[in-house]
Amino acid sequence: MAITEQQLEEILAKYPSKLQKNRKKHIVINDSSCGAQTIEANTRTAPGIITNRGCAYAGCKGVVLGPLKDMVHITHGPIGCAFYTWGARRNKAKSDDPTQNFINYCVSTNMQESDIVFGGEKKLAKVIDEVVENFHPTAITVSATCPVGLIGDDINAVAKAAQERHGIPVLAFSCEGYKGVSQSAGHHIANNGLMDKVIGVGDLEKASGKYPINMLGEYNIGGDSWEIERVLEDIGYEIISVMTGDGSYEKLKNAHVAELNLVQCHRSINYIAEMLEIKYGTPWLKVNFIGVNGTIDSLRNMAQYFGDPELVQRTEDVIARELARIEPLMEQYKKICEGKTAFCFVGGSRGHHYQGLFAELGIDTVLAGYEFAHRDDYEGRQVIPDIKTDADSKNIPELHVEQDPNRFKLKLSPEKMAELKTHIPLSYYAGMHVDMNEGTIMVDDLNHYETEEFIKLLKPDIFASGIKDKYVVQKMGIPAKQIHSYDYSGPYAGFNGAVNFARDVSMGFASPTWNFIVPPWKEEPLLTGSVNEEGVA
Repeated sequence: MAITEQQLEEILAKYPSKLQKNRKKHIVINDSSCGAQTIEANTRTAPGIITNRGCAYAGCKGVVLGPLKDMVHITHGPIGCAFYTWGARRNKAKSDDPTQNFINYCVSTNMQESDIVFGGEKKLAKVIDEVVENFHPTAITVSATCPVGLIGDDINAVAKAAQERHGIPVLAFSCEGYKGVSQSAGHHIANNGLMDKVIGVGDLEKASGKYPINMLGEYNIGGDSWEIERVLEDIGYEIISVMTGDGSYEKLKNAHVAELNLVQCHRSINYIAEMLEIKYGTPWLKVNFIGVNGTIDSLRNMAQYFGDPELVQRTEDVIARELARIEPLMEQYKKICEGKTAFCFVGGSRGHHYQGLFAELGIDTVLAGYEFAHRDDYEGRQVIPDIKTDADSKNIPELHVEQDPNRFKLKLSPEKMAELKTHIPLSYYAGMHVDMNEGTIMVDDLNHYETEEFIKLLKPDIFASGIKDKYVVQKMGIPAKQIHSYDYSGPYAGFNGAVNFARDVSMGFASPTWNFIVPPWKEEPLLTGSVNEEGVA
């Protein structure tokens, strides 16, 4: 069901005029007759709006660094910040050496008022000493929170002194929460730190396997990475490192030997992908292991990149085997799901990826968007030269890399690269917009008010959401599939993941629960009002 521009204007009319103009730039009704459509993204959320975004610290420590299992991750700041990034994303990890798997630990300097007044550097140094004494980790990270930046603690100096004292890498990340408009800034800071201090410090010069790859932007939420690795290893790929789900410092430092980098979540990891290509000559391939068709297309594109007939045949054999096993299961769930509609609003690339899996179940996505995307995540990377750098983006220091004089090597000839780029998404992402149907809606930084209004207007059958917004949706009598961390389920990636997702969505539709939920506004009178330039009316 499409909406008209007039209906959109009616939703926005509740805002003050200045905010109306602002929010309209973040909402696009897909219309092919308009040519290239532009959406505003990666700008500050208007003050007072209830957004689903996180902070730069959450993006750095919570998303990118946290899943690295053999490093102890210290949060320098109040305990609440550490708690916020403690296991909430359900990143799973296993290790042959259980003494080097710290995924379930939450380590914080627990800054108090006295630390804010007199400084917390001594406390941080003491915590690092205690971590080394008790855990003997391979490496340590220190992530800064807002008060650390405000009082001026020099975490880089403390980390450097600790590294000299203990003889292990101690990496400092100045990812204070205020350093960007969303968690996207933290992704960038983490990417820069890992590229500068970890990747390439290993001694390995050549991979032992035939088809060495890195997986980038895969965080093993609910076991996603394990399902993807099962298929890739069965085909014959050697996985050098995963960034960063079930990943490790020891493997990450040798990521430079891969022949191809796979990019799953474009937003959170594209910086490293670009820098690896510049420094070591390793191209990156945009993949999507969410959904049966997405997984198949990604596997075939990988085989086409390496160009080995034996690999191509093995890929087809594995695809045929997996399809024969899961298609009967998917068909039974499709009978329950077919003809329904969905909203799909999550961070990262999942707001795009899950639309394909919904479609395989017969569910049409009528509204989609991201919490922390940039314009290229919607419109494609061809718009990057047109994106203006604002003051918030300048808070993040750029890491400039150059060709490594000893390790840079073209993996393919320029002619072969140019040819492949006409067939597969090599070093390119086309964005969400190209896969959305006519009349559907793209929304950047969807807020609480707009969520309710779009639900009332479009009446979706299911809402694919994050953690913060699912409860509001459920109280409106609509199933919410939480795909930020999958609640208690997963994996949802790969062939087995598609079946798990179909099962969970079908259970949501079949549950009688929604027949007993009456939204509060249907039983109780509500005060109404509007906000104008002068204030509340």
